Amino acid sequence: MTTSSVRVRFAPSPTGPLHIGGLRTALYNYLFAKKHKGTFILRIEDTDQKRFVEGAEDYIKEALNWCGIPYDEGPEKEASYGPYHQSDRKSIYKEYVEKLLTSGQAYYAFDTAEELAKLREDFEKAGKTFSYDWETRHQLKNSLALSEAEVQQKLENNEKYVIRFKPPHNQEVIMHDLVRGEITVNTKAVDDKVLYKSDGLPTYHMANIIDDHLMEISHVIRGEEWLPSMALHVLLYKAFDWEAPEFAHLPLILKPTGKGKLSKRDGDKLGFPVFPLAWTDPKTGDLAAGYREAGYLPQAVINMLAFMGWNPGHGSEKEIFSLQELIDAFSFKQVSKSGAKFDFEKTKWFQHHYFQQADNKTIAQEFTKIIADKGYQPDPAYVEQVTKAIKERATFTKELWELGDFFFKAPEAYDNKAVKKAWKADTPSLMKAIKDIIQQIDHFTKEELTQQVKTWITQQEIGFGKVMMPLRLVIVGAMKGPDLFQIMTLIGKEETLSRITQALQRL
Repeated sequence: MTTSSVRVRFAPSPTGPLHIGGLRTALYNYLFAKKHKGTFILRIEDTDQKRFVEGAEDYIKEALNWCGIPYDEGPEKEASYGPYHQSDRKSIYKEYVEKLLTSGQAYYAFDTAEELAKLREDFEKAGKTFSYDWETRHQLKNSLALSEAEVQQKLENNEKYVIRFKPPHNQEVIMHDLVRGEITVNTKAVDDKVLYKSDGLPTYHMANIIDDHLMEISHVIRGEEWLPSMALHVLLYKAFDWEAPEFAHLPLILKPTGKGKLSKRDGDKLGFPVFPLAWTDPKTGDLAAGYREAGYLPQAVINMLAFMGWNPGHGSEKEIFSLQELIDAFSFKQVSKSGAKFDFEKTKWFQHHYFQQADNKTIAQEFTKIIADKGYQPDPAYVEQVTKAIKERATFTKELWELGDFFFKAPEAYDNKAVKKAWKADTPSLMKAIKDIIQQIDHFTKEELTQQVKTWITQQEIGFGKVMMPLRLVIVGAMKGPDLFQIMTLIGKEETLSRITQALQRL
């Protein structure tokens, strides 16, 4: 493998929103491509028109961009390997199917859907499973069982047909997977898959092989669900006398219990998103939650997904990786064969880390929208200062209002528990004394305020809690918030005095 030859593709079908399992596949493709200075391609596999969903392709592109893993080649980023929609490549596939028919490695099958359904039913009644393969093909309605004249007649009569693959009989197919090692399959276990449908379009199996070959894909990195198709795909490469790419089948992302594949239902039930962005179903209007709209940062989602099936190895306990660090560290040697249990609490842990690293100005801009919805229009520089003061206690921007609403409005009520604990008979006289001290401070800075108040408390030989607890109560309304002198400095001298006066009147 030369570094310049690495070409990988992420090939989703536009049938709905992109599940995080699909996003993880895209991420591993991206990491591998970038590590080897290769190309990451997006190809839209839209040959199944019945399942096509409006808006799904735009969603996929937006999700990749939001995560910071944009594709190098694909729709709207055309290169000489396009087009990148399978539906635009229809004319390409026919000649390759003809090649397989000519070489005797594919055949016409005229069986109707009803006839095949009846066969399956009969087999089931006999306690067997029907498979269109080396055992059954010669008893069915196809060009291997019918005479040449009968086949010709059916084609002239425009009878509906599909074209099926004819795998070689009783051969061992020895394959290598970058995650799972050597895999051997006997061709007796490979059924005669449909390569070309009656609507004149290739099936996924056929189109995928031809496209990967023509786009010079060097590595096929995809989900474990495609592992049973690996032998068929390798056989198709051999049938065309092409060199197969290298394969890597990624482990499933499992439910938090570890039993079964993670689904939207699990997210709905346990209260977490399984999609990168929110999605409204165009047919039903149902809304599915997304990580972006739930307030997650893309770095947190990417870091979480990277660990869903991969680890840095060598006994490393490092868990926080920038995208570049992931690129540098990524290797299939450290990708697990077994499924990865989804851990939502760990996702929040990643989010908290990246939220703390995030630029205060950026968070403040989001926080300003929340403040505006509450009816306040503070100065942006002030919101940024508040953000800096309370951010460490938050994991999401949406939590900042509850953590710091007192920066924007005086208490409307006082926490009952705190009042019982902090407000004693002599508290009003103490608060009046503090008010007098504050009134005399000219340079209203945190340092000056801290020094003056603490010096007075020491001189009076009173316990700090006796003053600081009720003072926090009158300023904040509850026993919460960052350093009290910082709060008072930020809200300003006038507002601090006003809140003490208000509390003395109400309490």
